[in-house]
Amino acid sequence: MAIALALVVVPLGLLFLLSGLIVNLIQAIFFALIRPFSKSLYRRINKFLAELLWLQLVWLVDWWAGVKVQLYADSETFQSMGKEHALLISNHRSDIDWLVGWILAERSGCLGSTLAVMKKSSKFLPVIGWSMWFTEYLFLERSWAKDENTLKLGLQRLNDFPIPFWLALFVEGTRFTPAKLLAAQEYAASQGLPIPRNVLIPRTKGFVSAVSIMRSFVPAIYDVTVAIPKDQRPPTMLGILKRQSSVVHVHIKRHAMSDLPKTDDAVSQWCKDIFVAKDALLDKHIAEDTFGAELRPIGRPMKSLLVVLFWSSLLSYAAYRFFVWTALLSTWKGVAFSTAGLLLVTVLMQVFIRFSQSERSSSAKAARNRVKKE
Repeated sequence: MAIALALVVVPLGLLFLLSGLIVNLIQAIFFALIRPFSKSLYRRINKFLAELLWLQLVWLVDWWAGVKVQLYADSETFQSMGKEHALLISNHRSDIDWLVGWILAERSGCLGSTLAVMKKSSKFLPVIGWSMWFTEYLFLERSWAKDENTLKLGLQRLNDFPIPFWLALFVEGTRFTPAKLLAAQEYAASQGLPIPRNVLIPRTKGFVSAVSIMRSFVPAIYDVTVAIPKDQRPPTMLGILKRQSSVVHVHIKRHAMSDLPKTDDAVSQWCKDIFVAKDALLDKHIAEDTFGAELRPIGRPMKSLLVVLFWSSLLSYAAYRFFVWTALLSTWKGVAFSTAGLLLVTVLMQVFIRFSQSERSSSAKAARNRVKKE
């Protein structure tokens, strides 16, 4: 990692890791002391705690890098956002689609109650993975035989969630790359299916299971389409840390859960049809560089900036008092210990960056095999 980048990564990493460990500790205390007696109260408190951590990443996108997320939605969809439970299905276009979702959730007032279906290894990521576990993210192994019961139990636990939540489900099963698109096109051609151009073939078992379980308490499905304008570079976590600005277009369309078909096969086909329509919508976006006239202003709220200022002030003062009290930097051992700590932060941030990169996701061969199983 270049020295200039390290000078950015280390202080930001320290801020995020130290504040995150504090949040994780408080989450663990409330999980042990409050959740057994009142799951509803625990969830309301945890929404606030999660936002104290996750808003720092929103700040990175909004204020540090200046990435602009432009939302396109009809009036019914826009007015419903943040006021109801919703199941989100989206294409998986960039390395930070999840962060784009967090930004929209923050604008809608439900960041701390935003959930997602993630791969199992995510929960072992220090700080952020642990906070997701406390927030009831669903962690799967990407094997339906192993994941079916885990998914069903996790979804059933949400039926008494006391505040509006969003549950994000990336039904393509992996992030979009040219190699994976080629694998999907080869499979579609061999099966007589519509040939995808901008999306992968959805894996519908999880979606069908989610709809079956959540029909009674989730009123809407949000069909989310993410696109990057032709003159913009796809945003990445590394690029954000380097303060590389970008623009991301997001189109959201609300579908009432009650309008979905009743049988599992029909629900599966509905999802596939949505992705065929999404593919056509992306064709239109490529041609016109926009999703149309329904652009909704979402602004750049101060909340994330205030959270970062709060943590920066609190931890800077605490660090100053700690070093004065311990005189840690007055001895060679203390200097060595502090240096080792900074190196550890650098390594952890590199792990986080690499984890977010699309080229680290599953191979095209693995994607082809998953599509065939589906």
